Amino acid sequence: MSEETIFSRILRGEIDCDEIYSDEMCLAFRDIQPQAPVHILVIPRKAIPSLREAEIQDESLLGHLLLVSAKIAKLEGLNHWRTVINSGSEAGQTVFHLHIHVIGGRKLNWPPG
Repeated sequence: MSEETIFSRILRGEIDCDEIYSDEMCLAFRDIQPQAPVHILVIPRKAIPSLREAEIQDESLLGHLLLVSAKIAKLEGLNHWRTVINSGSEAGQTVFHLHIHVIGGRKLNWPPG
């Protein structure tokens, strides 16, 4: 069983979020600590701690998350954006429920960190 996270509480409706998109596979909402003018998180409804724990049966879910990320970026009016998946604490992951950051609305430098 997966560890309880703030995202599992958001998915259950125990914590409010600024929802952008929702379907049977995922939920997208604005990050409460945005790093750019547009900073949206896309999370699967299935509890997967990180990309490292994703399995072959998650293949269509992972593709769906990326397509939703692109759809949301376009809906937000972004012509250029960054999608980020942090895997593990040393990579910057702080919530251990797989999530995609959709970041844009300003010039993004490289390398990021």
